[in-house]
Amino acid sequence: MTPSRATVGVLSIGDMGMGIAKLLIANDYRVVTNLEGRSEDTRARAQEASIEILPNDVSLVTECDYILSIVPPRDALATATRISAAFNAQTNSKITPLYFLDLNAISPRTSRSINDLLASKSPAIKFLDGGIIGGSPKLRPTDEESCSSSRAHWTKPSIPISGPLSDTPITFTHLSQTLSMKHISDEIGIASGLKCCFASTSKGFSALCIQAFTTASEMGVLEHLIGEMGSRMPGLLKFAGGMTAIPPKAYRWVHEMEEIAQTHEEFGNFSKEASLFHPISKLYKTMAEDTVLGEEKTERRKRGLTIEDMAEAMGDGLKAKKRKTD
Repeated sequence: MTPSRATVGVLSIGDMGMGIAKLLIANDYRVVTNLEGRSEDTRARAQEASIEILPNDVSLVTECDYILSIVPPRDALATATRISAAFNAQTNSKITPLYFLDLNAISPRTSRSINDLLASKSPAIKFLDGGIIGGSPKLRPTDEESCSSSRAHWTKPSIPISGPLSDTPITFTHLSQTLSMKHISDEIGIASGLKCCFASTSKGFSALCIQAFTTASEMGVLEHLIGEMGSRMPGLLKFAGGMTAIPPKAYRWVHEMEEIAQTHEEFGNFSKEASLFHPISKLYKTMAEDTVLGEEKTERRKRGLTIEDMAEAMGDGLKAKKRKTD
C-alpha cells in the first residue's frame, strides 16, 4: 500500500520556490503557503500553480508535515523565527512532527544559529540544513504529456541536506527522492557549506564576467572579447551567457555573497582582507540598486537579456553613479 503524500509548505513563492512547488504538485503532494505581505503578482502565480494559500503562519505550521524555507538569504533567520513563533502559538499541540528544512544560501554559522533558535524556542520542530544546487525544476514533457504524467521528465537541482535523520517519517523517503535530496552528513551546517563552496565558483565567475564585459563594452572591444572567448574558451563563454538570468535575482545575491565570505573565512581560514566575496557582494548590490537591471522581474524581462545589453546597462548605471559622486 502506497503511503499518502505529505503536506508541504513552501516559503516563499519566488522562481525557485515556484519550481519546487510545481514539481511536488505534479507528484501528488499538497503544497501550501502563506502570502501575507507578498505582492499580487506572487498571489497570482501561486493560484495559477494550484498552490493552496493559507491565511497565516499558524495555519501553515498546523497543516504542514514539512516546511521548506526558500527565501532571500538575508531573510533566512527571520523566517525560522516566524515559524517558531507560529508553532508556539498553536492552540492545540501538533500530533504529527513538523520538519523545517532551511534550503537557503547561507553559511554554516547561520544554519547553526537557526538550529539553536529552534532547539531553544521550539524543540518539537525537527530541523534539517540544506542547499539548492542548480536551477529551478523545469518540466520537459514527452510527446506533449501533462506534468502529472508518468512520462513527463523534470530537470531538477540537487539538494544536499545535513542533520540527523534517525526518526524521519515514512513520507520522507518519497519526498527526498522527488526533490533529489542527498543526505551528506549528520552535522548541521555541512550542506550549507557545500552550497556556499559551489556558489563561489558559479556566482563568483559570473561576477568576473559582469565586470569584464562591462569594461570591454565601455572600451568598445566587447565584440572582440566575446570572439576571443568563443575561440579559446567556448565552454566558459557558454556558461557566461547564463548571466543574463541574474538581474531579477541580484538583490538576493548581495547577502548570499556575504554568507559565502563568512564561510571561507571561518572554515577556509582566509582573512577578511583575502576574501573575494565582500567586493563581489558590492558588485551585485550595484546591479540591484544602481542600474535599471535591478528593476527586472523574472516574469517581465526588458533589459539585460543579452550579454551586450547587460554590459551596456551596467556601464550606464556605473557612469551615472560616478557623476553623482564627482
